[in-house]
Amino acid sequence: MLIEFKETARPGLVSIIIPCYNAERFLVETLESAFNQSYPHTEIIVVDDGSSDGTGELIRAYADRVRAEFCPNGGVCTARNRGTALARGEFIQYLDADDLLAPDAIASRVVALQKTGFDVAYSDWEKLIETKPGVFEVSKPITHRMEEVHPVAEIALITKFWAPQAALIYRRTIVEKIGSWKEYAPGQYDHHEDVRFLLDAAFVGGRFAHVSGVSTRYRVHRSAGRLSNSNLIAFYSGKFRFACDLQEIFEARGRMSADVRRALATLYDVPARVFLGYDRTAFYKCVARLYSVEPEFRFTFPKLASLASKIFGFRAASTVIPLLSRSRRAVKRSVLRG
Repeated sequence: MLIEFKETARPGLVSIIIPCYNAERFLVETLESAFNQSYPHTEIIVVDDGSSDGTGELIRAYADRVRAEFCPNGGVCTARNRGTALARGEFIQYLDADDLLAPDAIASRVVALQKTGFDVAYSDWEKLIETKPGVFEVSKPITHRMEEVHPVAEIALITKFWAPQAALIYRRTIVEKIGSWKEYAPGQYDHHEDVRFLLDAAFVGGRFAHVSGVSTRYRVHRSAGRLSNSNLIAFYSGKFRFACDLQEIFEARGRMSADVRRALATLYDVPARVFLGYDRTAFYKCVARLYSVEPEFRFTFPKLASLASKIFGFRAASTVIPLLSRSRRAVKRSVLRG
């Protein structure tokens, strides 16, 4: 799906797009952080994604200060696409409904893009970590630069670089090249939408500018770290499908360098460790993919031992891990044969 902007861009204008779903608890604070920007040329677009709480009424209370869109629940990517289609800005700032911008966030990012001519600017950021219900503590600033992770943006983004959307601003032109946020089926790529959109910016040739200084606070809710067994499998199944998708993109582009292969192997390694204890079929599929990109990859068995002890218990793990170690070559041969 390609986004069709409903209006032409207005030079210098920044469109702040806020998707909302049952966000009444934090939305006022988020909106105030958008209203209080030192940069004078902004429009705020709020998309209510079928909320069932008081979010809609809260948005209507700000009708004179925001452009509002109300739609059935379709997920955050659908809401972002709806907001993007309404945007009139030369620059696009996505802001989740519980995150916060410092007063100079927009100004510093726009200056960076204007000075460099680049396509995406990213700032330093910090987490607001929920330590108990309703209580958030500020983490240490996260200040890493993309090129410090890897000189190739795509590889940096699939290995150790990540930033929340609130810490990023895009030129409208790069968003047009990307086309849209991918509206995956529910559960297909849970939690990977942000990574994929930023990766798509790199895939279409986007250049990235770093802006020093913390200008974003990103909320981490307690529930985000608590997954049931079924949700755990769903989450890591999403990571596995995401890695498969990326492998196909790199192969289609003829970009399967040694560094890309190592990065993809690392992506497959993580769900493989989880599948080991829960789903043998998924484990073998994941390991087959892993060896297809990095035939000499070796699992770190102390880490597998730690995982296995959590899943099976210490005594069982002491039996399982030596068996895995002895059968490593057999596993590799069998999965490669299919």
